[in-house]
Amino acid sequence: MRKIIPLIFLLCSLISCKQSKDLSSYVNPFVGTGGHGHTFPGATMPFGMVQLSPDSRLEGWDGCGGYHYSDSIIYGFSHTHLSGTGVSDYGDILLAPTAGEVFYNNGADGAPGYSSKFSHKNESAHAGFYRVYLEDYNIDVALTASKRAGFHQYTFPKTSQANIILDLEHRDEVLESEIQINGNNEVVGFRRSNAWATDQHVYFVAQFSKEFKSATIAKNDIPTGENQLNDKELKASFQFETENGEQILVKVGISAVSVESARKNLQAEIAHWDFNKTRKEAENAWNKELSKIEIDSDEETKHIFYTALYHSCIAPNIFSDVDGSYRGTDLGVHKNENFDNYTVFSLWDTYRATHPLFTIIDQKRSIDFIKTFINQYEIGGQLPVWELAGTYTGCMIGYHSIPVIVDAYKKGIVDFDLESAYEAMLYSADQNHLGLSSYRKNGFISANDEPESVSKTLEYAYDDWCIAQIAKDLGREGDYFRFIERAQSYKNIFDPNTGFMRAKMNHSWFVPFDPSEVNFNYTEANSWQYSFYVPQDIQGFAEYLGGKDKLEAKLDELFTVSSETAGRHQVDITGLIGQYAHGNEPSHHMAYLYNYVNKAWKSQQRVSQILKEMYSNAPDGLSGNEDCGQMSSWYVLSAMGIYPVTPGLDYYTIGSPRLEKVSINLENGHQFQIIANGASEENKYIQSAKLNGEDFNRSYIYHSEIMNGGTLEFEMSSTPNKSWASLDSELPHSAIEYDKIVAVPYVNKGKRTFSDKNTIELKTWDKEADIYYTLDGSDVSTKSNLYEAPFTITDSRSLKAISVKDGLSSKEIEAGFTKTPKGRSIQLFTEYGSQYSAGGDKALIDFLKGPKSYMTGSWQGYEGVNIEAIIDLNKRTAISELSTGFLQDWNAWIFMPEWVDYYASNDGEKFHKLGRVINEVDEKEAEVVLQDFSLKTNTRSRYIKVIAKNRKYNPDWHRAPGGTCWIFADEISIN
Repeated sequence: MRKIIPLIFLLCSLISCKQSKDLSSYVNPFVGTGGHGHTFPGATMPFGMVQLSPDSRLEGWDGCGGYHYSDSIIYGFSHTHLSGTGVSDYGDILLAPTAGEVFYNNGADGAPGYSSKFSHKNESAHAGFYRVYLEDYNIDVALTASKRAGFHQYTFPKTSQANIILDLEHRDEVLESEIQINGNNEVVGFRRSNAWATDQHVYFVAQFSKEFKSATIAKNDIPTGENQLNDKELKASFQFETENGEQILVKVGISAVSVESARKNLQAEIAHWDFNKTRKEAENAWNKELSKIEIDSDEETKHIFYTALYHSCIAPNIFSDVDGSYRGTDLGVHKNENFDNYTVFSLWDTYRATHPLFTIIDQKRSIDFIKTFINQYEIGGQLPVWELAGTYTGCMIGYHSIPVIVDAYKKGIVDFDLESAYEAMLYSADQNHLGLSSYRKNGFISANDEPESVSKTLEYAYDDWCIAQIAKDLGREGDYFRFIERAQSYKNIFDPNTGFMRAKMNHSWFVPFDPSEVNFNYTEANSWQYSFYVPQDIQGFAEYLGGKDKLEAKLDELFTVSSETAGRHQVDITGLIGQYAHGNEPSHHMAYLYNYVNKAWKSQQRVSQILKEMYSNAPDGLSGNEDCGQMSSWYVLSAMGIYPVTPGLDYYTIGSPRLEKVSINLENGHQFQIIANGASEENKYIQSAKLNGEDFNRSYIYHSEIMNGGTLEFEMSSTPNKSWASLDSELPHSAIEYDKIVAVPYVNKGKRTFSDKNTIELKTWDKEADIYYTLDGSDVSTKSNLYEAPFTITDSRSLKAISVKDGLSSKEIEAGFTKTPKGRSIQLFTEYGSQYSAGGDKALIDFLKGPKSYMTGSWQGYEGVNIEAIIDLNKRTAISELSTGFLQDWNAWIFMPEWVDYYASNDGEKFHKLGRVINEVDEKEAEVVLQDFSLKTNTRSRYIKVIAKNRKYNPDWHRAPGGTCWIFADEISIN
């Protein structure tokens, strides 16, 4: 027994030690609060509804999280925050403790207000807890949270004027709000607001641990005598008398459903006044979540890793109350006890790494996410793209809830209604908006038809590949063939002349072309950063480039070319290594592509470099927006040594494991270990590997191999083993091998408008394919003209063409060529914006009218200046009507001109006024408006002058009043 007791004691001690690991202490919530990370430092629970955090910034791109580390003023503490987004919202139900005179103004305008100075030396935070000292009031603030409630602890000085301010006007435009004071220790209410979420509902119940001696509701910052008020401009103050060091606690339950639901949430989760109890519960919840992955590494790396895992598990946020009620995407109230409803789906970002990470460590929650997607389709009419607080923001591209569903399904996470999910997928893919009609018709999106045409084509193609995988599994043969064809649409925008993905206008390549130029053909990126986006067919993409060697060389160039970008300044393009931009998501898979060309060691080299250079344990420790977990999930997976290049395939690609040992504690009770012997920043190369004791020579690992438990062990070194995972049989596989399409032909030479003659040259990627065409607008077939050499046209023509190979035909293209009057010219006396040239000076007289989007490159834009132009008709011409087309999109700061004046002359110097056309379009019109400013006339002149008056500044009602506004024109018509 004497030998047994110490052994039992030792085992119990080890178990106790394991259970009591405080991984939450490694979390540094300040990471990402500097630079452009856009995170918040306050208290939240894993996937919690409440994010109780300080608000130090009211506006601006770097204020999206409500806080920036460079600030020195805190306005107060609100209960909802977004983690790392690029658009601002939330910041609901702000409380601010003060002492002395009551101010309802926040102080941002320079007048006295309730805000306070603070210093980082008196500020701290870890997972589930935040504290700060407010210097102006000598008040200590501590915050913690449950899932659906926030808990404030304010330590006041001795004062007869201790105050707590409630501000319902904070940040967003208020549509409606209400405050009701109940007794002397409770206030309830709600606010509906309009920002990124256009109709957000937040109800609250706030209870105070001490009775307030007085309470006041203010309307428009003016105190009223009311105990209940409904209006848009409401705040309140609560007054107390305190002793030195006295603590007043405030607990606040929130809900998107009702005050009663907020009360239920509060009672269920914080029914007591023990702040430390709730704090401990929050820390325990984080320890439970973080302990799903336990690591051995140096202390600094542990801080970076667990902070990244923490950030990965903040969103999506639970959006159902304790009784199962929630506000749906129809903005109605529903109840479902069969799953937890969630919100904040930043899917363009998180489908890449965050949701695949959840398929390993959070499978049960992944099922709830998918059930939420299906539910949002059934009650709101569509799958989420970027859903926020029950509203569709219309932000970002693709339909990336689909790869989240497919990735989970392919990994055996199947406890959801697949038929309903499939119906929702088809509905998303068969819409006609956002370029989809052009995509289906052409096999790609034309830049004439839709902005960001290259990015949208590529991302739709990947999403369609995902649909094809489910169609195949369900035996829907017709759907499978339709979507596997669409999955190859990338082939129709690949330019074999340059090796880049390029936009097309009139089936010709968009010019001028610079792969480093940021323009409206790409989403937050340039051609470098999108030309490697073919995760569904990497082998096919390599073939189009000319083979694996060409893809390798292209990747080498990507990482070594100059980091300078041209064109529009894009704040998201950060974290550059060459043109690889780790600060934004389109680049995230690229370092792993070397694995697909037999060069695993190069992937190890680049992944290690990114881990080292783009992450640190500091406020600016992220190279770009956190984006609801994606930036951090990349680190979590990559530091372990794996990454999902193609969600929807059941494997992970191997990179460069940075951690000495990883233990993944799986929900099924198994444990999977990844051991990297000797791993360090220097020892980044894999020398050899074993899986469960057997030699492991492939650069990928199946999801099932992880879920079955076991050990993957690497030997690491500072020198590469170029033979490891270098055989074709050892490479990850991503290929569309059957049912391949024939790429469409394109117009390699030929002007869209011409005045004399026009030489047309047609090409296609496949030199073995034949091209057939017609010039009279009739449908084309193999019985039409066989293209053999460039040809010349001398009048307006409609060209149709197809590529044919081995009896298979491409989609038909249709390009128009318009003959214009000879000798016409235009002289511009004001400058258009370089990003809005529409192709140059002649754009206004090229006989081509722009579509209903200024972002297609067809409109000429003028910022803060009038348009002044003289058109030379080359001879005196009888004119009966003059007209100029304009576009208004006030959300983009584009307004109609105030008026347009027309003048005529025969010598180009002395002009007489023909008339003025006054704008009649409502400046507040919410939709995009196209309007011709037309003037009937009767003159015979050679020269026409047009002056369009720019209003110069945004109106007072605009969200950016006083900002310099634009006028956008396309086509001055002279009849």
